[in-house]
Amino acid sequence: MFRHRFSVWIYILLGLAIIGLGSKLLTNPTGFIMNILIIAGLGALIYGAIYFFIIRKRTTDDLIKYKKAVKQSKKKYKNQQTKKASTSKAIKKNQPILKKKKQVKKTDAPHLRVIDGKKQKRKDRATF
Repeated sequence: MFRHRFSVWIYILLGLAIIGLGSKLLTNPTGFIMNILIIAGLGALIYGAIYFFIIRKRTTDDLIKYKKAVKQSKKKYKNQQTKKASTSKAIKKNQPILKKKKQVKKTDAPHLRVIDGKKQKRKDRATF
């Protein structure tokens, strides 16, 4: 029963708010627009302050390490691409043009690596 009364009050409050906004819009539209802009500006200012002082400070050490690793990886592979391009140009200039067969090149994923676990501490199944 309390829930039913609560929803009735919410509908009454929303109805009065809609009537108030409508009358304000019809009687003074420029003032209404100014009020909306001021409220939006204050909301953006408060959000910016909260983001700047609270949310931005919550960056974890793992995130910082990840960003650093990404930056190093980009730098490394950018240099490799420029080296490949310069060496391939030098080879093309020195060698005569021959018909080449397309070779299927096996691509490795250099950004993936195997992490060795604790292999020496395996339990001997026969001792159970």
